[in-house]
Amino acid sequence: MNIDGKPTRTIWLAADGLGVEIIDQTRLPHEFVVTRLDTLEAAERAIREMWVRGAPLIGATAAYGMALALRSDPSESRLDEAYRRLFATRPTAVNLRWALDDMRAVLHPLPPAERLVAAYRQAGRIADDDVAINAAIGEHGLAVMRRLWDERRAAGAERLNLLTHCNAGWLATVDWGTALAPVYKAQQAGIPLHVWVDETRPRNQGASLTARELNWQGVPHTVIVDNAGGHLMQHGLVDICIVGTDRTTASGDVCNKIGTYLKALAAKDNRVPFYVALPGPTIDWTIDDGVQSIPIEERDSAEVTHLAGRTAEGKLLTVQLTPDGSPAINYGFDVTPARLITGLITERGVCPASRDGLLSLYPERRPNA
Repeated sequence: MNIDGKPTRTIWLAADGLGVEIIDQTRLPHEFVVTRLDTLEAAERAIREMWVRGAPLIGATAAYGMALALRSDPSESRLDEAYRRLFATRPTAVNLRWALDDMRAVLHPLPPAERLVAAYRQAGRIADDDVAINAAIGEHGLAVMRRLWDERRAAGAERLNLLTHCNAGWLATVDWGTALAPVYKAQQAGIPLHVWVDETRPRNQGASLTARELNWQGVPHTVIVDNAGGHLMQHGLVDICIVGTDRTTASGDVCNKIGTYLKALAAKDNRVPFYVALPGPTIDWTIDDGVQSIPIEERDSAEVTHLAGRTAEGKLLTVQLTPDGSPAINYGFDVTPARLITGLITERGVCPASRDGLLSLYPERRPNA
């Protein structure tokens, strides 16, 4: 993606080839700050405190975190320690485990003296692969949007209205994004579109991050409160919903930012197509029932009780919304059952949200493959 005309990723190797640089997403949308990571501890903190977030970017950051850990000690015990510590940072996003498993599989068989160079090389490969995967998701999603736009244009529509929840764009990945990759591809293809951006309480990733990157890219959009989506669908103002996911089960259930389930229910009731965009590494082939089996992260209740913003004078402040003594709970995610999903958009194509649908794209996952 471009920021002020300059191609930019969310994570990259520093000029010295040792440190890792990231965009501190806790400072967006009002400040653009690049932060350098030099240690395992810094990578841990970046993931845990959501300087980086989004399942694919978490995975890429963890991969680089393994490389940073080996700078001081390339031993097997250090490698195992880095794996454990990074794995514990975020419990829901399966890309984290996938990236760490990939790194460990490459590094464990090597002599300690060869591990550091190999770790940087493999982390870079994971980041580059994420970019290619997301670009492919965009192309397959573009085909869906092109068909829908042809239908809407024939009916007299002047634009295609898309609704998304949370941030599954460029800022949630290394580049392109998942749910927003089709948006950027459609923009390049000349399809007139408009995006309804859920604010996505409690952390406001829609209002602060999705709106920020759509603004950077010049995509027409409008920020709405989370509870407005159903109303818009009832009045024919939403043509398609596309969201991302942090973990998808082998049967097609999808775990995404809290509130996604409610949007899927509203879409089903109003016959609005509801798609989920996801890279293959986000599929957890070990579980079927997402509601029962996916661990739902509970984050600090202060994310619910407090809100950060900018004053008219330009000062950044955090304010308390709730009265003293009122407890809050902060579930980070919910699960949308496969029956509510129109289709899954992956780097290999679009399929039904079902085991057979996913296996049609990933036949190597069949038990006897």
